Amino acid sequence: MDKEYSSNQLIAIRHFCLTGFLLIICHLSFCPARAQVGTWKAYMAYHDIQQICKADDYLFVLASNDLYQYNLNDQSITTYDKINGLSDSYLTHIAWNPQAKRLIAIYQNSNIDLIDTKGNITNISALYAKTMTEDKTIDSLTIEGPFAYLYARFGIVKVNMQRAEIADTYRENHPEYPTQLPAYDNSDYEKYLSLVQTLLPGGPNNNYFYESKFANNLLYTTGGFFLSGLADLLRPGTVQVWDGNDWQVYEDHLEATTGYDYIDINCIDYDPTDISHVAVGGRCGLYEFQNGKLLKYHNQQNSPLKGAMDGSNELGNKYTLVHGVKFDKQGNLWVLNSQANATSLLELKKNGEWESHHSSLLTDNTNMSLQGLRCMIIDSRGLLWFCNSHWNNPALFCYNFDNNNLQRFDKFTNQDGTNYVIGGGVSCVCEDLQGNIWVGTSQGPFMIERSEVEQVAGSGTGTASVVFQQIKVPRNDGSNFADYLLSGVSISSIVIDGGNRKWFSTNGAGAFLISADNMEQLQYFTAENSKLLANNVMSCSINQQTGEVFFLTEKGLCSYMSDAAQSNPEMTKDNVYAYPNPVTPDYTGLITVTGLSLNADVKILSSSGKLIAEGRSNGGLFTWDGNDKNGHRVASGVYMVVTATSDGKKGTVCKIAVIN
Repeated sequence: MDKEYSSNQLIAIRHFCLTGFLLIICHLSFCPARAQVGTWKAYMAYHDIQQICKADDYLFVLASNDLYQYNLNDQSITTYDKINGLSDSYLTHIAWNPQAKRLIAIYQNSNIDLIDTKGNITNISALYAKTMTEDKTIDSLTIEGPFAYLYARFGIVKVNMQRAEIADTYRENHPEYPTQLPAYDNSDYEKYLSLVQTLLPGGPNNNYFYESKFANNLLYTTGGFFLSGLADLLRPGTVQVWDGNDWQVYEDHLEATTGYDYIDINCIDYDPTDISHVAVGGRCGLYEFQNGKLLKYHNQQNSPLKGAMDGSNELGNKYTLVHGVKFDKQGNLWVLNSQANATSLLELKKNGEWESHHSSLLTDNTNMSLQGLRCMIIDSRGLLWFCNSHWNNPALFCYNFDNNNLQRFDKFTNQDGTNYVIGGGVSCVCEDLQGNIWVGTSQGPFMIERSEVEQVAGSGTGTASVVFQQIKVPRNDGSNFADYLLSGVSISSIVIDGGNRKWFSTNGAGAFLISADNMEQLQYFTAENSKLLANNVMSCSINQQTGEVFFLTEKGLCSYMSDAAQSNPEMTKDNVYAYPNPVTPDYTGLITVTGLSLNADVKILSSSGKLIAEGRSNGGLFTWDGNDKNGHRVASGVYMVVTATSDGKKGTVCKIAVIN
């Protein structure tokens, strides 16, 4: 017969069990707060004030084409972005409707959001989604009663802001088309500008992001743009560095100091012997910074750098094109000078002396260096790789520091004998964890196998040939056919995460994550199916310690917390832990175990030793959904994480407390 307990005894027993459980939790090694795997974050600028709208006790501010809200009573600031509720990125107009008690926010692509002072957001996508040949760009708007009138280039769109719908559309031949348009009410801007100028909503100074490097727990970024030929893109020169908490904006507006434009800064690297020493290049030469301040400026007046050639004319310091910089481990700076007469690869030694490593392999048939020399990396063998990202003479290059030999690869033939014309140039190069070299092009990604790379290292100077492998991904449809990995997709950058997975950024097609064995597409992010800010992604970088992937898009910077990070050579009780811990009843995301070795075996066990879940790490991370093998949420309790190395050697143990 089961023993019966009084109500007081049951209360005492429950109290005892709860107390014991809490004591166990208190003895767990808690981890620092970290972002949940699978979450996004936006790093938007709110610097340049464009419009201000008073909404009862609040101000809505459009700044740097982003939005924030200021509480006039308690002085709090709420920022808005695509990650926390907005439907899109890059706002162009806002207006407050006092009758509807909503703000209308218009995007560059004609998408529309309505926002109230409590932060509730309603999207009106009809105009954005409508297929039409006419220009849908909205140039201005006015408010009248519950309506907003949007003055688009094809006509006027009437929006009912109370009902959150488009009420009507008027074209010029419509009988109700107004002959006079009321002026936009800009009085709030004049009234509150001095106040808003004192506010600090945070974020970078601008949303210009082009190239980045992540190292030393810092994200180094440039805001310029790559110049193809001599097009004047005129993006203001900017270097912005994120340390995880704050932005450091390097000294800018350098025209008065250097005497030349400071624009289109597109490449960056840090000195491994002094991380406060950073070099950047752009349209008008080479710049060195120390602790964010200009240290030295190099152009043809004080260095071997030369101005770009326009036919037989040298254009001088206004076009001293530096699109690639790279420090070696000794702190010497390697510089690529594009479109210059008989000047291409230069070395600025740590002692300040210059040395030319020019080669005819880096020139066209007029002895002018190639127009898009960029994207320098040094691989694990100590070889310097870079490319020509231009439709004229697209090529990949490999330079051997030890013997001064240079190889040029400009015939792109795959393993099946197919020859490719790389019309958009070679955009990037990187090395995976197995020593293979990956190359991004306008025709998709190619790979040079490690065995061929090692042969390259021992080759002499000249035009060389390798097999540019295209990974064949089986269709798995019973046909025995396979497709080349991302064939025809224009690749802008490639980075390798801690699990040897490949992140491909693209020109206009979003971003892809491909498995370590290259056979599976694990993620595909676009602006339409995810929080990615834009489909045109110039480059990406990874914080290998946490797995955070930074995407530099044409509409700003955002990041995604991935489930792979750099592995540890050894698993110990000090570096292996789980988060969040404890897992509270309101938490429904993935539970992450970090600090693991590469391909570590991981088992989740109950307190009685029952196997709950198992798998292998992605680099240094393993994720668990909090369910058992049958997909059911586990009961409250303490669960053991037991690890072993890939070769079966014992690892370490940590604990996860689950409270339901």
